[in-house]
Amino acid sequence: MSVQHFLTLLDLSPDDARHIVQRAVLLKQTPASAQQLRHKTLGLIFEKASTRTRVAFEVAMAQLGGSSVFLSMADSQLGRGEPIEDSAKVLSRMVDCIAIRTFEHAKLEHFAAHSAVPIINALSDDFHPCQLLADVQTYTEHRGDISGKTVAWIGDGNNMCQSYINAAVVFDFELKIACPPGFEPDGELIHKNRDRASLMQDPKQAVAGSDLVVTDVWASMGQEQEQPHRQDSFANYQVNQELMDQANTDALFMHCLPAHRGEEVSADLLDSQDSIVWDEAENRMHSQKALLEFLCCR
Repeated sequence: MSVQHFLTLLDLSPDDARHIVQRAVLLKQTPASAQQLRHKTLGLIFEKASTRTRVAFEVAMAQLGGSSVFLSMADSQLGRGEPIEDSAKVLSRMVDCIAIRTFEHAKLEHFAAHSAVPIINALSDDFHPCQLLADVQTYTEHRGDISGKTVAWIGDGNNMCQSYINAAVVFDFELKIACPPGFEPDGELIHKNRDRASLMQDPKQAVAGSDLVVTDVWASMGQEQEQPHRQDSFANYQVNQELMDQANTDALFMHCLPAHRGEEVSADLLDSQDSIVWDEAENRMHSQKALLEFLCCR
């Protein structure tokens, strides 16, 4: 049997993705009920800094009865130039699953091609699929099935935006993306999924009639030097109460965090009743428990 990796949401069938979300909801309700990963070990290889992702994975493995080993680039031979395929072959003989947080998505694909165990994309410059499992879980808990709903993405066409495009396909919802010129998501990805995702420049147009409004920081990790330029380009793309008022009356707000209050989101909206960002953050752990269980217990 071929190894099941999780590099993007498209690695899951719609049925499997929905199963993971529903399982995450159940695991959250009964946290002490699962010890399915006893004697299993997760390897964590992180090139990028992390709070939620690392803690969520480590606590998830502990609650499932397993353990984790964390490696930064400074701790591993990868950081000293060992070929990716060599590290993949060695580590996959020692651990049962590997989550990698890196810059180039191609590194994940290369690692997966030479790994004997599942590889999880814990974030790359192109996609952040683990966050989308948590986001869909969170929406499901508050409003029910996201299928048939309308989601507005406001801001940079980054890895989160591109994962939302994939999510629109897998979970069957409409996605409206508002980006300033020059900051759009991958054009081929938009074109391939034009029946699910539409691109525009006006945030109010995107938010109108939406059930969920999502944003992210204007400058992601590795783009800090672009912050002054991006602040000018994104000045009209802040998600605030005035913009949320254009959405449906029961619309919710999400942000994967960390947030820059007063930039991409107003402080009052982030802490408002429309915001479910704290549930969203907690659900990273529960959804990753369900994902780990799915990948390691096949």
